[in-house]
Amino acid sequence: MDLSYTAAEEEFRAELRAWLAANVPGEWRRPGFWASLPEDESFALRRDWERAKAEAGFAGIQWPVEYGGRGGTPGMKAIYDAEMVLADAPRTVNPLGLTFLAPTVMAIGTDAQKKEIIGPMLRNEVIWCQGFSEPGAGSDLAALSCRGVRDGDDFVVNGQKVWTTNAVHGDKIFAMVRTDPGSQRHRGISMLLIDMHQPGVDARPLKQMSGASEFGEVFFTDARVPATEVLGDIDDGWRTAMLLLSFERGASGISQYTEFRRQYDAIVDLARKLGRHTDPVLRDRLARVLTDLECLRLHSMHVLTQVEQGRDLGFEASMTKLIWSETFQDLWEVYDDLLGEAATLDDIEGVDLRPLHAQALWSRSVTIWGGSSQVQRNVTAERVLGLPR
Repeated sequence: MDLSYTAAEEEFRAELRAWLAANVPGEWRRPGFWASLPEDESFALRRDWERAKAEAGFAGIQWPVEYGGRGGTPGMKAIYDAEMVLADAPRTVNPLGLTFLAPTVMAIGTDAQKKEIIGPMLRNEVIWCQGFSEPGAGSDLAALSCRGVRDGDDFVVNGQKVWTTNAVHGDKIFAMVRTDPGSQRHRGISMLLIDMHQPGVDARPLKQMSGASEFGEVFFTDARVPATEVLGDIDDGWRTAMLLLSFERGASGISQYTEFRRQYDAIVDLARKLGRHTDPVLRDRLARVLTDLECLRLHSMHVLTQVEQGRDLGFEASMTKLIWSETFQDLWEVYDDLLGEAATLDDIEGVDLRPLHAQALWSRSVTIWGGSSQVQRNVTAERVLGLPR
């Protein structure tokens, strides 16, 4: 495991850090700033800022130059992830497109798809959603029932998707649709690239318990999709989806460790203000979380080393998801116990708790989405450790 970065990577860090210092307004760094804005205004502001970042050459860090990227190393991408957190830079408005769809299109897309999708996505001219989950097909994606029936040069799509991130702001959606009428389970599914602004596509927001509407549900009623808008082969969408999801691997744990460590420090500081920092039980729990955080950091550096050596991690990505999601959840369970009944308050000892409350509520979801912890344990046991079913 290599815990260091090259001279070129450190030079990139200095360049990025200087740009962020000059281009992230001070008010954006204020706790609770983004939560204080209406969601549409927040989204538009982040979208414009991210477009400027791309024009400055700080987007698509690891993408090939031919696609508008920087052509950087995995180490540069890890540095980018960490520095964005340290600078309190806005979260991307196009995460699913940039992380999953773009590299998949680069790998198996047609020349026309590469031209039409990658550049506009990098500049945030087109916001992409992911249409996988359905009311009857969550963790068991192969149970999906959304259907596309061939009609000449088009597929006519009917069905529903749910828990769709950025659904109400999406311009297009890459959706898993059953295109072979007699198929079952993993067979007969295609990945369709669907225009969300056409008649027959209705996106509705879903309000979370935090008050935000990050997710939505999407209804298709005779929506038409040209057959040229299939990513990969028709009826072979499961293979395409597995390739797409494989791009979640890599050094993603670096940014998560950086963010979680800052949150940990905020919780410790709050414990001191409340006079709970001498409580031996609380101190023990904080020590355990800190140990897990450092294990996450070392695991992330191990993953980064493997990626830089050209190794395809495959199913080991399940280990990363399991480690960071459960560590994150444990951290915010300590926060809940620290506050006790005061968790119902918005302010305590002069500290605005609302940003912390939002993270605590969000933490309940992370062991479910992206593959539940139960699924990740099964994958790790069977595919990584070789244990019997």
